[in-house]
Amino acid sequence: MQTHRSIRGFSISLSFGLLLALLGVLWLAGGASRAEVLGQVIVRSVAWGLLVAAILFGEPPSFGQARPVWIIALAALALALIQLLPLPPEIWAALPGRGPLLEASAASGQMQTWRPWSIVPSATVNSASSLVVPLTALMLMASLRETEGPMVPGALLTVVAASAMIGLIQFSGSTLNNPLINDTTGQVSGSFANRNHFALFMALGCLLAPVWIFNGNHRPGWRGPIGLGLTILFFLTILASGSRAGLGLGVLALLLGLQLVRQPIRRTLSRYPRWVFPVLVAGLAAGVVLFALLSVAADRAVSINRLFELEQGQDMRSRGLPTVLEMIQVYFPMGSGIGSFDTIFRMHEPYGLLKPTYFNHAHNDILEVVLDAGLPGLVLLAAAIGWWGWASIIAWRTGGNRNALPKLGSAMLFLVIVASIFDYPARTPMLMAVTIIAGVWLGAAQKDAHSSPLPREKQHL
Repeated sequence: MQTHRSIRGFSISLSFGLLLALLGVLWLAGGASRAEVLGQVIVRSVAWGLLVAAILFGEPPSFGQARPVWIIALAALALALIQLLPLPPEIWAALPGRGPLLEASAASGQMQTWRPWSIVPSATVNSASSLVVPLTALMLMASLRETEGPMVPGALLTVVAASAMIGLIQFSGSTLNNPLINDTTGQVSGSFANRNHFALFMALGCLLAPVWIFNGNHRPGWRGPIGLGLTILFFLTILASGSRAGLGLGVLALLLGLQLVRQPIRRTLSRYPRWVFPVLVAGLAAGVVLFALLSVAADRAVSINRLFELEQGQDMRSRGLPTVLEMIQVYFPMGSGIGSFDTIFRMHEPYGLLKPTYFNHAHNDILEVVLDAGLPGLVLLAAAIGWWGWASIIAWRTGGNRNALPKLGSAMLFLVIVASIFDYPARTPMLMAVTIIAGVWLGAAQKDAHSSPLPREKQHL
């Protein structure tokens, strides 16, 4: 069923409208990963409503280019649900790492009963519930019309710019706290609770802006100065956020963004002498460096300042790493249960790591997946990264293709993977949805590589 609304001769499908609504709600309340924040209730409730509306009234999804993303997302959901299935006492007792719990039950005189695979089933239920957001985003992306796909980068870029505006207001000294997320007063984190996640979001904006300028093989026109200005703004916002990891991600994003639009820039400058392109690139790089130096001189580059404030030996991430590795050895190959890190870490936390605050995540999502989900999680993670690598090779080899979205998706997922080595960005609803969108774009790589002159599915003649 085709459901759309006409706006001055231009029609949008219900799926695209619902996707815009989802992005708006995620911008408002989807920047936190903790289960108890109010924003999670709002985001998940809205996601369920949008998903039901898309199923009942939207266009049927196309599983072609999004098939690998569907398989990975549904496999993750299935793994979380399987961990909630009760196991007989003799099987549960044979799982690695359950010894202390068995001793505690015996000491208290409790009988051994059927228990789920996950040691903290409530945390696993929360993790499974959180997947409604990426699954809704996937459903809506797979239901878009052919003509609506190129509009998604602009919509996503608008959300990134809106988050940057909040960050700039916070940086000005104004108290602007979001009651829907657990943000920290005085911290520049935009619409996120974590400054590192905010900085990654800005880095993704540095990828989106250049592609948006040339989206659909358009000449830059008015998009050129706006996109360039947004790119510089996003990078400066990263400097203001105080995120050290974000600073590296921002530099990577600038380099990848330039590579994404290298051919469109060359085509635009084809009527000019050859030396114009390298001079232009050098000028852009010099401009970014100049703005960064001005920020440092004005004592506004908090991210650079923090590089020299905290020694590696004092950083909780590096101090907690040996304990995390030991925990993986204890619970492998079955894992402790998806989402259980906080509780399990308290069982193994050495005296030297005790502090007033708690260590909520491993700050290395690769290791945390292996700890929580064991060998099945490791296999699923390896399959997802393997698919990303294979599809990325196809996307970047078809450099002459008119569609830049597969390469954009590849670059965005690369930044998320890199950020996951130092943090846990894909656990926030906003970045879950963005990761899904990037995956759908990347999934089009193989389809575009074997494209034919015949009309594509859902393409209106």
